[in-house]
Amino acid sequence: MILEWFNAREAVAAGTTLAEYVQSDALAATRHKQARAGSTGPGIQSFLRRAARETRSLRLNLFKRAKLLAAFRSRLLAQGLDQNTADELTHLLVVQLSGRKHSQVPDSSVRSGSVESGSSRHVPTLLAEADSRFAEGKHTETADRLREVLEIAPRLAIAHANLGVTLCRLGKFGEAEQELRRAIELKPNCAAAQLALGTLLRAKGDISASEIALRRAVKQDPRDSQALVDLGITLGMQSRLSDARSCIEKALRLTPGGASALCGLGWLTSREGRFEEAERLYRRALESDPRKAVAWAALVQLRPMKIADQDWLDGAEQVLESGTPLLEEAKLRFAMGKYFDDLQKYSRAFEQYKRANELQKLLAAPYDRTARTRFVDEMIRVYTREKVTHLAEGASDSERPIFVTGMMRSGTSLVEQIIASHPRAAGAGELDFWNTTAHKRPDLRQREEHDASFTRKLAALYLKVLNRHSTDASRVVDKATFNSDHLGLIHKVFPRARILYLRRDPIDTCLSCYFQDFANAAAFTMDLGDLAHYYREHHRLVSHWRAVLPKDVFLEVPYAELVADPERWSRRIIEFIGLEWDPKVLEFEKTERAVLTASNWQVRQKMYSSSVGRWKNYQKYIGPLLKLHDLSP
Repeated sequence: MILEWFNAREAVAAGTTLAEYVQSDALAATRHKQARAGSTGPGIQSFLRRAARETRSLRLNLFKRAKLLAAFRSRLLAQGLDQNTADELTHLLVVQLSGRKHSQVPDSSVRSGSVESGSSRHVPTLLAEADSRFAEGKHTETADRLREVLEIAPRLAIAHANLGVTLCRLGKFGEAEQELRRAIELKPNCAAAQLALGTLLRAKGDISASEIALRRAVKQDPRDSQALVDLGITLGMQSRLSDARSCIEKALRLTPGGASALCGLGWLTSREGRFEEAERLYRRALESDPRKAVAWAALVQLRPMKIADQDWLDGAEQVLESGTPLLEEAKLRFAMGKYFDDLQKYSRAFEQYKRANELQKLLAAPYDRTARTRFVDEMIRVYTREKVTHLAEGASDSERPIFVTGMMRSGTSLVEQIIASHPRAAGAGELDFWNTTAHKRPDLRQREEHDASFTRKLAALYLKVLNRHSTDASRVVDKATFNSDHLGLIHKVFPRARILYLRRDPIDTCLSCYFQDFANAAAFTMDLGDLAHYYREHHRLVSHWRAVLPKDVFLEVPYAELVADPERWSRRIIEFIGLEWDPKVLEFEKTERAVLTASNWQVRQKMYSSSVGRWKNYQKYIGPLLKLHDLSP
């Protein structure tokens, strides 16, 4: 839910109420003269006190404040007030809402010499103009006004924060992050900047940093419903579902019927497999805010779409036509791609998916082909057969960890669900433990041997992570796909742990990756050429692991054979991980557990083979992927 702001209906209502108060007899005699003179006489003071009361509980962010100001000014003009007076009163109101004295910037800016002599009188006017332009959707003009403010008052934190939010709307995410961090540097307790930064970092795939920023936003304002929702989503993405639900339910108590909180609860409910309930929650969110892009996008993921769902397409297109932030547009485009794919309108589907990926590229760091090839070369050089098979000092003899890995969209969630349906097994989802460890300690892949105490500590830490997901299961599945990069290190620490690698048709796999919104966690999925390169390097590395890892710990599971003969392969999987057979694994779709991956709907259906050979529907659009034919099983 990147940079979603509160439903602005209350703000609009407050702006209208204030405009009607201005037009009342009590203020009519003094409003024009005092406003034009910049006075704060009794009538204007009464208006400002009323404004403070009306807006105290609204928790205004940039968008909501802009909507209030636009409604206020529009109502004044509609009631016949002349434009100059309306502009002056709007100017007074923006100063009041910003907590600044009329025609002044903060004393700290003056003391630091950051405001040029004689220019401070321009700042409130520029801020008011920026708010007005933002409300009108004129984001380039908004950014221009805010940059003018910062030329005058470079240490004005709120201007940096508002510029950061505006740049997000313009798709300039790198610049936006810089502005938000600058705002926080100047004013660490700036909750609005922390909230915007936290949601931006989550969209980039930096989940840990997102949590830190969002926790700070909540600490600054524990009653900020949006911050609570965003923190809940970030926690949920880390499989901390209980904490996530606590945040989102608190947000819903603070704003009953709030669209953001309902969407957050819908997200959690869908991950738990209660799709009909999730759809009701998203529909309620749309009743509250018909332009809620995330709700429209989420509905498509709950079931296959049909011709009768034309009303969904109409609603999604209306949201796009009304103007929506670029990353929210990306989510809608991915959803529209699935809609047309479900209806077998493949040309229109691919058009939507292509647009979605182009938008996602604006946020993601570019995929570095050279760096990826160098990484694979290094893994192959360091983890030789001799090193991999030599028992490391401090290695754990635990058989509890089960690693299900492979390319994304290759069937890993399905195999995890099969195993987790066994009474003595549990699924932990995608754990980032090994990927994080490898990135924090790049020296690990350069060592011939690891220190025994370090190996022992690493094993203990990982087993502790597994215990958070289950304390009694004999086997716990970690299905992080990026674990395929680190199988050498994993085997050195857990030499008795079983590794299952899912092998799916490479073109089907890559196409499915291209069609999936991975929240910028995998930049290579956004370009067909990058996808083809990544897959070849992935295939080269896995071929190495297959050659050097002991046969009794590495099992390759062909996806097409699994869906064609599920019982045969389910039996083989259960036997391979050292458990006795249990027929419950054949009814995996009935297993009640949270699934946080993109396959959360698919793993709750009976086994189906319609995804085998799916790429043929898109053959004329996917030229770079067709070259992967030589790697097909």
